[in-house]
Amino acid sequence: MRLGVNVPNFGPGTSPDVVRRWALTVEGLGFDLLMVSDHVAVTADVAEQYPAPFYEPFTALSWLAGVTSRITLGTTVLVLPYRHPLLVARMAANLAELSGGRFVLGVGVGWAREEYAALGVPFAERGRLTDEGLRAVRAAWSDEADYRAGTVPVWVGGHSDAALRRAVRFGDAWHGLRLTHRQHADAVRRLTDIAAREGKPVPALAPRVLLRLTPDDPGPDRRMGEGTVAQVVGDLAALRESGAEAVVLDPFLGDPAETRHPEVAWQALATVRKEFG
Repeated sequence: MRLGVNVPNFGPGTSPDVVRRWALTVEGLGFDLLMVSDHVAVTADVAEQYPAPFYEPFTALSWLAGVTSRITLGTTVLVLPYRHPLLVARMAANLAELSGGRFVLGVGVGWAREEYAALGVPFAERGRLTDEGLRAVRAAWSDEADYRAGTVPVWVGGHSDAALRRAVRFGDAWHGLRLTHRQHADAVRRLTDIAAREGKPVPALAPRVLLRLTPDDPGPDRRMGEGTVAQVVGDLAALRESGAEAVVLDPFLGDPAETRHPEVAWQALATVRKEFG
């Protein structure tokens, strides 16, 4: 099972030097994946959680491909309707080729209604646009003489039945985000049922889990990746035993001021990396 990190590409403490140090730290600790989030217009609804500066993911990851040498890069998740699907297909294929195949395209429908409005994209149609976009991206990649995409893994995020169907129809993996154990188990059950109805294989599991180390047990409703070091390591072991292909640790706890002190997250990541092995 590959282990990754969701690196903040936003916030008041973020700068080119900090992003570079994040990449070198994560790669140096032996993680397998480095992933970043996606926003294009930092509208009021976005700014409450992910304030400027916000580094656009394809731009940031292209730069980090040159800064790093081993780690796989990816999006968690790219909001597909924000860009024309042929542009996404081109940028993803180019990044995969230029990085030596070190790219994963994680996609989702997004949630920021004001950002959709700012970009002139109908929020109510985001599901349909994402499905159509994925279909167009995969069709473009089939032209190997032009796009030369090779094998770009597609991870599909979201927990609704529509999102799980999307993962079954278009994804190589389902990319659940910050779930509790109960929510994860329920989603996997629904994913399996949907795959059976669609007559398709169940996508691989590649969840993104919160990383929040606490001195004591947070209680029965804790999310995966949240709790004592022993609990978090146990969560990762359980996901590995269940057949998860990858797990992405997300050390951002929700306060943009955290981006001013990345060493706190680095220590938590180093602890988990050491204990999990």
